[in-house]
Amino acid sequence: MKSIVAFFKLIRWPNLVFIIITQLLFYYCIYVPLLANAADTRSHILFGMLITASICIAAAGYIINDYFDVQIDSINKPAKLIIDKHIKRRWAILWHWILSAVGMSLSTYISFKTGLWIISGANFACVVFLWFYSTTFKKKILTGNIIIAALTAWVIIVVYFFAGADFFRLNGWADINGFNARKLFKFTILFSGFAFIISLVREVIKDMEDMDGDRKYHCRTMPIVWGVPASKVFTAVWLVVCIAALTTVSLYAWQAGWWLAALYVFIFCILPLGYILKKLYAAATPAQYHLLSNMVKAVTLAGIISMLFFIFPH
Repeated sequence: MKSIVAFFKLIRWPNLVFIIITQLLFYYCIYVPLLANAADTRSHILFGMLITASICIAAAGYIINDYFDVQIDSINKPAKLIIDKHIKRRWAILWHWILSAVGMSLSTYISFKTGLWIISGANFACVVFLWFYSTTFKKKILTGNIIIAALTAWVIIVVYFFAGADFFRLNGWADINGFNARKLFKFTILFSGFAFIISLVREVIKDMEDMDGDRKYHCRTMPIVWGVPASKVFTAVWLVVCIAALTTVSLYAWQAGWWLAALYVFIFCILPLGYILKKLYAAATPAQYHLLSNMVKAVTLAGIISMLFFIFPH
C-alpha cells in the first residue's frame, strides 16, 4: 500500500488531475459549444485516449525528473524524496519507459485514425524534451523554464489540433465544420498564453525556492546566475503582463455582458496575482517561495475553471 501511495506522489497525481480537467473543459466548454448546429466529428473514445496519452507522458516526465534529481531533492525536499527511499531506481526508470510507451502508442493510434500526425509528432517531442529537460535543460538558465511553460501550453494546443484545427487555414476549416474557427483560435491563444505565462512565473519562483540544492550541484538557474533580485524583477514583469492581459480580457467580457465571468476572473485571478506580486519582493526563505508557488498553482486552477463560463457566460 505504501508503494502505491509513493507511486502516485511520484507521478504528481494532482498535476495530472489538472491536465485532465484542462483538456475536458477546453473540449466540452470551448470547442463543442462553438459547433452550434454542426456535428462533433471527433470520437469521444479517441478524446479519452488523447487525455490518457497526455497524463502518461506527463507522469513519465515527473518520474524521470525525480530520477535524475535524487541528490538535489535530498537537499531541497528531503521529506518528499520518493526514489531510493520508497521506490527503487530501476523500477522508476522502468515505469518511465512504460508510461512513455503507452503515451506514444495512444498518440500514434489517434494520429492514424484522424490523420493528424502533428499530435503523435509533437507528443514524441514532448517525451524527448522532458528527458533532456531532466538531464540538462533544467540546469540551464531560462531554457528549462521555457520548455516546461511551452509543454504546459501544449496541454491546451493539442486539443485544438485534435478538434481538426489548423493555424494556417482558419477560413477553410470554418467552412468545413460549420462554425467560427477564428473564435476557437482566439480562445486557444488566450488560454494557452495564460498557461505559458503562469507556468513560467511558477518555474522561476520554484528555482528561487530550490537554490540551496541547485547551487551545490552546479545548476545554472536564473537565481544563481542572475541573482535573486533580477529573478524577482523578471517574475514581476511577467506577473504584470499577465495581470494586464487578464484585466483587458475582463473589461472586454464585461462590456459584452459577461459580467459574472469578468467578476470571477477579477476576484480569483487578478487580485491573487496582485497579492503574489506584492509578496514576491518580501519573500526570502524557501518556505515563503513555496507558499507563493502554491498560490500561483491555485490561480492556474481558477483560470482553468473559468472555461465553465463559456457554457453559461452571463
